[in-house]
Amino acid sequence: MEKWICTVCGYTYDPVVGDPDNGIEPGTAFENLPDTWICPDCGVGKELFEKEG
Repeated sequence: MEKWICTVCGYTYDPVVGDPDNGIEPGTAFENLPDTWICPDCGVGKELFEKEG
């Protein structure tokens, strides 16, 4: 699974870890995040994330 980086603040979403503080279980691919999910650091939407690398 690929990591995704917020283009605004640099937060990295790692699907192996998920985002448990916001109800996202480990193993959740970025593509499977709900449309309402936002960056936990700066609050922007998924559309402002890019694949790492």
